Amino acid sequence: MKIICIGRNYALHTAELGNDVSRLSEPVFFLKPDTALLRNNDPFYIPNFSSRVDYECELVVRIDRLGKCIDRRFARRYYNEVGLGIDFTARDLQRRAIAEGLPWTAAKGFDRSAAVSPQFVPLSELGDVRDLHFELSVDGEVRQCGSTADMLFGVDEIIEYVSKFMTLRTGDLIFTGTPQGVGPVVRGNNLKAVLEGRVLLDFDIR
Repeated sequence: MKIICIGRNYALHTAELGNDVSRLSEPVFFLKPDTALLRNNDPFYIPNFSSRVDYECELVVRIDRLGKCIDRRFARRYYNEVGLGIDFTARDLQRRAIAEGLPWTAAKGFDRSAAVSPQFVPLSELGDVRDLHFELSVDGEVRQCGSTADMLFGVDEIIEYVSKFMTLRTGDLIFTGTPQGVGPVVRGNNLKAVLEGRVLLDFDIR
């Protein structure tokens, strides 16, 4: 099972991190190992190797068919449910690696850095994947509001692009990018994420 993460897929988030969205002509993606999974609304423990870990709430698509070199027209056949996830990022490690021109796998792929909602919701209950709304609250305060309509690259386009390079398998998860409003977590925080009125994530930071 792969965790595929799309970077820089919302223009305002790309800008808030100081990146130039005009340079993107195709999706940017990276991988997290399966050991990064944080399931069942278990608490997230801030690792001792980072002084700043940021939350990034994202719509997550679960692949349910084997596929390779999938044409965008047929991408919808490869998923039926979506959930929410949080891509935890050791921002200090990431910034240091970028400044030194090095890979930043350690900043993204550390253990339990990919929180995934226990529940995935059938799109038959939600509607068009191109117009879904989600939000993340920290201690009851809304920090991120996202709409898939604002994605630079939609779900089907992402599937087409990624499947050119690697086979998609049943159970693979695609984190589709985060909207603006990312920020650090501290011990004692509660994170709650809602998709179209459904609370899918609700857990604590320790």
